[in-house]
Amino acid sequence: MTTLTTTTALYAELAAAMRGDLIMPGDLVYDQARAVYNGMIDKHPAAIARCRDTADVITCVRFAREHGTEIAVRGGGHNVVGLGVGDGALVIDLSLLRSTTVSPQDHTVRVDAGCTWGDVDHATVAFGMATPSGFIASTGVAGLALGGGTGYLTRRFGLTVDNLLSADVVLADGTFVTASEKSHSDLFWALRGGGGNFGVVTSFTFRCHDIGEGGTIIGGPVLYDLADTAEVMRWYRELLPSLPEELNGWIALLTIPPAPPFPEALWGRKSCGIVWCYTGPHDRADEVLEPVRSFGSPLVVGLQPMPFTALQSAFDPLYPAGLQWYWRADFFNEISDAAIDVHVKYGAELPTGHSTMHLYPIDGAASRVPADATAFAYRDGGYNGIIAGCDPDPANAGLISRWTKDYWEELHPTSAGGGYVNFLMDEGQDRVRAAYRGNYDRLAQVKRRYDPDNTFHTNQNIQPGT
Repeated sequence: MTTLTTTTALYAELAAAMRGDLIMPGDLVYDQARAVYNGMIDKHPAAIARCRDTADVITCVRFAREHGTEIAVRGGGHNVVGLGVGDGALVIDLSLLRSTTVSPQDHTVRVDAGCTWGDVDHATVAFGMATPSGFIASTGVAGLALGGGTGYLTRRFGLTVDNLLSADVVLADGTFVTASEKSHSDLFWALRGGGGNFGVVTSFTFRCHDIGEGGTIIGGPVLYDLADTAEVMRWYRELLPSLPEELNGWIALLTIPPAPPFPEALWGRKSCGIVWCYTGPHDRADEVLEPVRSFGSPLVVGLQPMPFTALQSAFDPLYPAGLQWYWRADFFNEISDAAIDVHVKYGAELPTGHSTMHLYPIDGAASRVPADATAFAYRDGGYNGIIAGCDPDPANAGLISRWTKDYWEELHPTSAGGGYVNFLMDEGQDRVRAAYRGNYDRLAQVKRRYDPDNTFHTNQNIQPGT
């Protein structure tokens, strides 16, 4: 009772010091506030601090350090492994920090850490611009950006981290810095792929690029019968390097959603598909897109002009928060024949309608950045691959997890050795090291400088160097 009373009093002091809200166990909104994107995650934090400004973040970090409380940092989006919440932790929830400021003249956007990419696209595409991000608008800016960021614009403009100009950061000792090429350059290097290991980023400034015609691009899916998977994958791996960088396309094994705009006769059918995005001038579109329109015998050719925001948000209704998720990931230097055999096998065994496999290209502009220029190390012109088991029903959690693990274990020998840090589950320190290749030791030294006590360890942890 004494401990409970003392703890309650301490958190009352924290609540009084914040502009935002402090949510505690027993509060009516506690269960809603602790729920994260992945319905498999069921953790009970000591408190959830919904911060309203950077001062709140500083207050929370100093409180946690003073009282020896675990910290979990939650941005605005997904994180399937559930690292934005922790049992007994103080959750620093940034989801109320949602402002964006666009400078059309400078081609930049300043973004608060609680934003989703939908927030950013809404702000920038109005000016005909975008910054490289992911493939789903509900993805959080902070998590994706700190892990690397592969998306529709990667071939043309690089990764998200290649377009990061500066970041405001609350450090482990509660101090505040701005990291850029000119200030705290070692921290800036580490933030570009090193995840949430070095502090709480409260805002980002990104470089933007003109896309399409006033923000209108030409994109959409081209879907093939599952039986054509091997032929499509071999064609795709040969074609992609020859395409202009204004055209990007990621390849998937999927089940055709049972909803418009897909023809009703195809609902629920397993398929191999490529989602294309062309951001160049429209008077060249027919020439550039002709090879992807004419290959094989597609079931659906869904290429059409649309705002970039429409393509970015196309899959959000299919994947709302609260589904059951288990995924595994690897980078691949190539789509080998051996890998194609594995994809054909497990594509035929897709366990649920939401389960899928994606391969995202990391070539073009992204592959021209040296591997040691940022913490993100996989710059070989290959692919970022993910196998995702997903379903609304908790009863299928075991089914989707087994399929994902079995698929990954057979496919992993064809990989480049490590996986994208944003797609890692709780897989151990060796997998974290493999995610960074030769950059890990340098990251450990930056960690030692900025977080020597490993205050920020509820993440894919980089341990302080010796």
